[in-house]
Amino acid sequence: MRTFFSCFYYLKSLSNDLGTALQKIVPHSSTAVVEEARNKVSETSTKMYNSVLDAHEKSKDLEETLKDLTKEVQGLTKEKEAVEKRRTEAIKKHTELELDVKDLQEKMAGNNRAKEDAVRQLENLQKEIQDSMDELDRMRPFYENQVIIEKEITKGIMEREKQLSILYQKQGRATQFSSKAARDKWLQREIDDLERVLSSNLVQEEKLQEEIRRLDAELKERDVYIESRRTEIATLESLISQSRQGFSHHKAQRDKLQNERKCLWGKESELTSEIDKMRTEVEKAEKSLDHATPGDVRRGLKTVKYICKEYDIRGVFGPIIELLDCDDRFFTAVEVTAGNSLFHVVVENDEISTKIIKHLNSLKGGRVTFIPLNRVRAPHISYPQSSDVVPLLKKLKFSPNYTPAFAQVFARTVICRDLDVATRVARTDGLDCITLEGDQVSKKGGMTGGFYDHRRSKLKFMNMIVRNKNSLNMKEKELEELILHIDQKITELVSEQQKTEAKRTHDKSELEQLKQDITNANKQKQLITKALENKEKSLADVRTQIDQLRASMAMKRAEMGTELIDHLTPEEKNLLSRLNPEIADLKEKLITCKTERIETEARKAELETNLTTNLKRRKQELEAIISSAETETLLGEAELKRQELSDAKLLVEDATQQLQSVSERIDDRTKELRMKKDEKNKLKTLEDEYERTLQDEAKELEQLLSKRNILFAKQEEYSKKIRELGPLSSDAFEMYKRRSIKELHKMLHRCTEQLQQFSHVNKKALDQYINFTEQREELQKRQAELDAGDEKIRELISVLDQRKDESIERTFKGVARHFREVFSELVLGGHGHLVMMKKKDGDQGDDDLDEDGPREADLEGRVEKYIGVKVSFTGQGETQSMKQLSGGQKTVVALTLIFAIQRCDPAPFYLFDEIDAALDPQYRTAVGNMIRRLADMANTQFITTTFRPELVKVADKIYGVTHKNRVSHVDVVTKEDALDFIEHDQSHNTD
Repeated sequence: MRTFFSCFYYLKSLSNDLGTALQKIVPHSSTAVVEEARNKVSETSTKMYNSVLDAHEKSKDLEETLKDLTKEVQGLTKEKEAVEKRRTEAIKKHTELELDVKDLQEKMAGNNRAKEDAVRQLENLQKEIQDSMDELDRMRPFYENQVIIEKEITKGIMEREKQLSILYQKQGRATQFSSKAARDKWLQREIDDLERVLSSNLVQEEKLQEEIRRLDAELKERDVYIESRRTEIATLESLISQSRQGFSHHKAQRDKLQNERKCLWGKESELTSEIDKMRTEVEKAEKSLDHATPGDVRRGLKTVKYICKEYDIRGVFGPIIELLDCDDRFFTAVEVTAGNSLFHVVVENDEISTKIIKHLNSLKGGRVTFIPLNRVRAPHISYPQSSDVVPLLKKLKFSPNYTPAFAQVFARTVICRDLDVATRVARTDGLDCITLEGDQVSKKGGMTGGFYDHRRSKLKFMNMIVRNKNSLNMKEKELEELILHIDQKITELVSEQQKTEAKRTHDKSELEQLKQDITNANKQKQLITKALENKEKSLADVRTQIDQLRASMAMKRAEMGTELIDHLTPEEKNLLSRLNPEIADLKEKLITCKTERIETEARKAELETNLTTNLKRRKQELEAIISSAETETLLGEAELKRQELSDAKLLVEDATQQLQSVSERIDDRTKELRMKKDEKNKLKTLEDEYERTLQDEAKELEQLLSKRNILFAKQEEYSKKIRELGPLSSDAFEMYKRRSIKELHKMLHRCTEQLQQFSHVNKKALDQYINFTEQREELQKRQAELDAGDEKIRELISVLDQRKDESIERTFKGVARHFREVFSELVLGGHGHLVMMKKKDGDQGDDDLDEDGPREADLEGRVEKYIGVKVSFTGQGETQSMKQLSGGQKTVVALTLIFAIQRCDPAPFYLFDEIDAALDPQYRTAVGNMIRRLADMANTQFITTTFRPELVKVADKIYGVTHKNRVSHVDVVTKEDALDFIEHDQSHNTD
């Protein structure tokens, strides 16, 4: 494109030059042909130029469109990848849920089959248990009867054997004991031993009874405990059912909200796309603003932001450009007025700016100008009341807190309708003026203006940044409000689901624990029952032993006191003969009864063991399988999984639809992108064709240029000949215009021969006369202009001299009045005054003047004025001029003049270097007192150097300057030390 434009402009210049040359040449057939060819080439070039411009603009538009489409395709591609990823995850989850549902269904089918088998087995088992229970019920009375019979037989045998033993003992006591008393004594010992055994058995009986009562109580406690646990189990089962219902309810609500959230995905995608687009525009505007900002200022602003963030510095409000807002019409006026002040940073106080500048220097982070609000004051400006003038500050929008900073930059500038109004306002009101186009008129008279590139407007970039950031914040807030509410609800429901699930899991574990507690309690109950049976059996044995002991004791007591005989009575012999056969019969019966009882007991134990350890336990297991809550749990899980599967299916379908939509949009954008690229390539081809055409036309124009050079050469030749002819009449060309070239050549030859006869005549006299006449008129015109300017300048000098004299007169009167007052204060009884003296041109200096004298008079003879002094130190006699005064008196007069000027126009401080060196003591004292008084009244600081005590005595602070080792040292000293030093110095000088 650049090659095309250079080629076009080259052709254009050639064409213009050729046209100019042809216009200067006399019309002619060859020139007409060249002119026609030039016009044709020019028209063709212009048409191609316009076409290429249009193509170039279209190419730019196409490039922007291609960039936008490329970005959109990239965004859609990313969105497609995200949708594909989401769809893949959804399909994966759908597949997992399908497998989970299938596993749950198989598990449920297995549980149902297991339940059916358990029901059938339970029926058979209950029948078997019932048969065993019936048989055990029939056997238990028979067994108990056998035990009773066995006990009676055993008891009968024991009684008979006891009787038999007593009879044998009685029969043999006659031989065993020598007397009745010995027998009775032995019987008494036996009775005592039996009583001790009886007492032990009675204690054991009491203990066994206590153990039995305790075991009975434990059995009742176990029954109560089992009943309470069953009640808790029922309560927990109810809670688990409620938890399952609550979980399903929360799940349904969550699914509903998730469906709503899915519906908002499209809007969320649109908002996200808009937010990304706005962020791109903000970044583009920030880059443009960076390019429009000076490099060191840009680095400085970035470093200031970093410093404020890194060191947590508060009170930095930002640059002016970020704090103001105004209408678009005033952008140019504001930028031109402020200049780089737009980037001045407003801070709360100067301490903050000092701290930031230190960090800036250490980091070498560029340059920044700060405006501390505690240091700047808004100037009071009186604006002209006119509809053509508007204060620029009133058109700006900013926080009232920043008024001093904005007034510092914009308060002295007004916006004017045009440059005429601006010039008038700047001259009359002393304000800087600016137009909306950016043309400035300074109050000092300078004018600045010209073209201003609005495309690089800093305020426009900042306005774009602020507007897009505000829109970006609104969109982000809208996006957050759009999603946050539903996401919060979904999160709350998920949390409630988790809590419900956790509670249900906890209740299930407690339920299992309660069932385990019941099982353990039943086991303990069986153990207690068995222990109780053993205790009751032991108690029966102990009671039998007690009865036997009591019977034996009764027989021994009955034998005591009887006669000791060596033979039995007939009744006893009869009883002895009957006891042995009875004992033998009873023992046989006992063996038979015990055998039957053992068989019955073995069968009974077998039945009980089978019932306890096998049948009842199996029954509990089958009942647990039948009444297991796992089936309900599986049903609930299966329902949840089916719901999740349905949601996953919807999610897959939704993702598929989104993927299809995004793919269609990508295809459409790709087709559009391809079409735009083809159109751009066509424009490129057209541009190349135009460039080749222009190259051909350039060659053609070069040929025309060579013809033009030939015609120029002929023109020069003809012009030379015409100049040689001298001045011609006005109708010369009209007379010979219609003649042919040959006729003109012949006539020219004849004229040349005739002119040779007048070779001594000045042929250029007429031309020279005309030129000199024009030069004289021009010089006379310039002289008139210079005379008018001279008159204006003289008027201005007169006005300025008048103003100067008035100002000098006014100042002189004030200084003269204060001079009289100060002189009378310094010189008691004296008086002095200033006089205004005059001198004309040629006058010599007055006798009162110093050797230097006044400055020389100007060349116009104006009267010059200067100041003279007339003083009297005694108050009597004539006044004296400066030449007549001593050195100390001249010093007094000079100080009087300084103090008089100080009273008219006070300065912040004064520096005096040994002003009292030539003064007498009374004048030093008077000068010191006046300095002290002025320092107290006028709030003015006086710094003096002295070797005299008078000024030291009235000073507030004294510094001593010493010189040691070629180095000066300044130290604060007390008044006493200073006076001692001065006194020592004066005495040393005297010596």
